[in-house]
Amino acid sequence: MKIVHAASELFPFVKTGGLADSVASQAKSLAAFGHDVAVVLPGYRAVLDHPDFRAAKEELELVVEMGDDDLHCGIFSLKLAPRLTLYVVRRDEYYDRRYPYGLGNRDYDDNAARFVFFDKAIVEILRLAGLKADVVHCHDWQTGLVPVLLRAAEQRHGETLAIGTVMTIHNIAFQGVYPARDFALTNLPEDFFTIEGLEYYGQMSMLKAGLVFADRITTVSPTYAREIRTEKFGCGLEGVIRARAGDLVGLLNGIDTEVWNPATDRLIPANYTPDDLSGKLACRRELLRSCGFDTKFEGPIFGMVCRLADQKGLDLILACRDFFIQNDVRLVILGRGDARYEQALREIANKHPDRLALSTSLDEPMSHLIEAGSDFFLMPSIFEPCGLNQMYSLHYGTVPIVTRVGGLADTVADIEENPAEGTGIVVEPEAASLRQGLKRALALHADQARMFEIIGRGMRRDFSWTYAARAYEALYRDII
Repeated sequence: MKIVHAASELFPFVKTGGLADSVASQAKSLAAFGHDVAVVLPGYRAVLDHPDFRAAKEELELVVEMGDDDLHCGIFSLKLAPRLTLYVVRRDEYYDRRYPYGLGNRDYDDNAARFVFFDKAIVEILRLAGLKADVVHCHDWQTGLVPVLLRAAEQRHGETLAIGTVMTIHNIAFQGVYPARDFALTNLPEDFFTIEGLEYYGQMSMLKAGLVFADRITTVSPTYAREIRTEKFGCGLEGVIRARAGDLVGLLNGIDTEVWNPATDRLIPANYTPDDLSGKLACRRELLRSCGFDTKFEGPIFGMVCRLADQKGLDLILACRDFFIQNDVRLVILGRGDARYEQALREIANKHPDRLALSTSLDEPMSHLIEAGSDFFLMPSIFEPCGLNQMYSLHYGTVPIVTRVGGLADTVADIEENPAEGTGIVVEPEAASLRQGLKRALALHADQARMFEIIGRGMRRDFSWTYAARAYEALYRDII
């Protein structure tokens, strides 16, 4: 099959969260299965500056219609692996910026134009670069217009550009909602701006466009596929989801075990396996040292790597601050995001530097070190479509403490509820429940024999992308 992925992030070129890892792993796995796979990505500064991009070549120059204007862009191609090609849409006015979507808590004012342009360029690449896809797979709101723009272009030019389209929801909370006036940028007929189309409470929703016009809809875990049909988790789009329920499937993400593997990881100071955990002790010491803690500390280390946002349960962490202050534990947090969370955590770290270490940098090596050097990994998410860090944690012998939502519920079994197969501590998304889970972690850490049993069980779970990619392969074949 010929498969084209449209995405706003791709590891290792640009990453703000799990989307980049998911797209990269899926594309690489499908190419390894023998399919011809392409990924289309905006030409952010991080992409242009990446060492691998030096080998890219300019394939063509496009003229993209945007309302009353015709705008130019360059299309560059880069061979990433056999059967895997990256296409980069370069228009520096839109994409040559330090961050993909905005600064701090504020999105760029022209994001509607940036991603309408990107989606139109994707369609033109399909038409003019001769890709002729079997399936175009769109990821999140940034590519939500592709299914409808694709069909409009096919009607205009009288040719088939793709047999089928897939829209994957990585997080339904982000919807690409913009003022109605931005609909003019799409150059679609006015009858597309209705409640059955792109209109969403008087505005334009790019995610809704994908949900309405794609042939199939997927999301990144079975539980999340059920949750987003409800008012609690659907973020206003639950009606659209229920209307397309027959075309919706939840396919659990996997992890890239070439990048995330404690036996081979080059970003950690020592490697280890379930049968020899000595390297994990070396990672623990390096984590303590890098955070300014005493390297001889023997108590539990809690790690957390996430966007600092309410979704990730930061309010629950702050509600349990006394636990981390009053008990002889260490907490290491890596992440950036909402300024109020950064400030609150920074105040605790400044007042209790012997308990909490906070880093707000984008630091991939540090994220690996936290996974390898911690005893427990915190993911008290209020909602979590899939989550990758809980799977990284299990693979790295770090016991996850998660809430019973989305993909967390699909991947972590509670050690008390399921003593024979449990791999972590599962709590409800409430402060009291998290506090109880933290106390359970203390008790588990004190029982080292039980702790090592849980660690070994988690490390032997298979979360590689092979199973997930095969499920997508079957979905594509069903579509075409």
